[in-house]
Amino acid sequence: MRKQTKYILLAIVTLSVTTVFSQSRKNDTINTGVIDVVKPYTPSISDAFKVKEIPSLDDEETATKKEIKYNIFSFPVASTFTPAKGKAAVVEKAKPAKLYDNYATLGFGTYTTILGEVYLNHAISRTESVGGYVSHHSSQGGIEDLSFDDNFSTTKINANYSSRLRDLAWHVEGGFQQQMFNWYGVPQSQIAQAQTNNIDVDHSFYSAYFGGDISFENTYINSGSLFFRRFGDNQGSGENRFIAKAKIDMPIQGEEISTDFKFDYINGTFDRSYFFNNELRHSNFQISVSPTYQLKEDDLTLNLGASISYLRDSETKENSIYLYPNITATYRLVNDVLIAYGGIQGELIQNSYHDFATENPFVSPTLMVMPTDQQYNAHIGLKGKLSSNMSYNISGRYLADRNKALYRNNDVTLTSQNYSYGNSFGIVYDDVDTFGVAGEINVDVNRNFKLGIKAEYFKYTTDTETEAWNLPDVKGSLFLDYQINEHWFAGANLFYIGERKDQFFLNNGITITTPFTMVLDSYFDANAHLGYHINDKISVFAKANNINNKAYQRWQNFPVQSIQFLAGATFKFDF
Repeated sequence: MRKQTKYILLAIVTLSVTTVFSQSRKNDTINTGVIDVVKPYTPSISDAFKVKEIPSLDDEETATKKEIKYNIFSFPVASTFTPAKGKAAVVEKAKPAKLYDNYATLGFGTYTTILGEVYLNHAISRTESVGGYVSHHSSQGGIEDLSFDDNFSTTKINANYSSRLRDLAWHVEGGFQQQMFNWYGVPQSQIAQAQTNNIDVDHSFYSAYFGGDISFENTYINSGSLFFRRFGDNQGSGENRFIAKAKIDMPIQGEEISTDFKFDYINGTFDRSYFFNNELRHSNFQISVSPTYQLKEDDLTLNLGASISYLRDSETKENSIYLYPNITATYRLVNDVLIAYGGIQGELIQNSYHDFATENPFVSPTLMVMPTDQQYNAHIGLKGKLSSNMSYNISGRYLADRNKALYRNNDVTLTSQNYSYGNSFGIVYDDVDTFGVAGEINVDVNRNFKLGIKAEYFKYTTDTETEAWNLPDVKGSLFLDYQINEHWFAGANLFYIGERKDQFFLNNGITITTPFTMVLDSYFDANAHLGYHINDKISVFAKANNINNKAYQRWQNFPVQSIQFLAGATFKFDF
């Protein structure tokens, strides 16, 4: 009954609302027609507001954080585990070697060979030290099938002083050297005449020198040096040489130009020439300036420069100026694995009697001495590392030398001079172009074993001479250094020299015939040594030279000693 009453009331309300709405639509007073707009409509946008990401809550129940209290109930746990204390790993450390400032060596060998050397160095203070050495090497000779003495000796004495301060370091030294050799290389065809004339083949050299150098820190003048040497022989020859050098960094428009300065003076005399009894003199001085600018960019290092030399010949009163390139470059193609390098340079080489006699002690005291104009020295190559302990170097070279000095066997004149029987060498000059290639490998197997191999090939072109006298076509070398253990050490050096050419004279019993070219055989020289450290101070050693036991000819008619043995000891000490 109640549900029916509810539905009847809902129907009556609905009908009443509908009737009212219909009446209001009939009484609408808005008339239709044209509407005139007095002002254009300009809409406006109400201000916008950003809803806060973190709304504020006014609910006191929600805003107030409840304080939470924690209670930890701890209780002991019984355990029988005891951790072991940490222990550092043991590293094997090599016992540091005791270094001594002084040593003395004495050895004796076959051919009555004596080898002795004493080297001394004493620190006066933290910045000063003084030192020196005395050495002697001699042999009484005894080469088979020789008719003349072949003994030799070399004695050296040196004293030096060094000082290192805050902004500079300097060093001075002086010394004396005496050498004795023999012109024993008389060819078989001239021995009878030489013995008849009772020639004396003894030939001695001596030299005294003094020099010093200085280097600076944080200055435009980097370094400088002076050197003077007096050289002579027992045949009345004498030579003076003085060299002064300086290196300066010159700033030009914000760039630094490194410049080398050199003054080189030489003056010497010989009592006679080879064919005539007239005095020979050589005297000149050179002044050279070599500026260089270095450019570095990433993996490229480029040195751009030139060298200019002024030569004054005091004998001929002639003046000459020489201009040379001085350009070198390196480029890292692959880090340290592959590095390309090259350059083209030149220089005016000051030849001297001392240098000639040092390289070939059998020269006659009758030499023409003049400078060599090396117009070009061009080279190119690749170098780098094949592994962490192996490096290599491959290169090619071209040299253009004008007035290059060549050793050539002297003519046989059979005069009263002891060196005129084909048993000495003179100097001839020629324009020589040299092309060469070389390869080198160095191996550091470990800190105790090192090995190096090098090979070179040369091809020469001469202008007036028929051959490039006594210049080898092939060179090779090998060295080995091995520290076997704490006490034992060993090493070896092997050399190979290819064929060389020289002139040779025949005697028909009446006159000396025209010389012809002689080919000197290539030779191989192997040397080895073995040593034992008794303690930090005393070591003993043994050496073997020319192990293949061949009396080869380094110079024509001058055979060397066959296999040689030498044994000795070295004592190290401090004051």
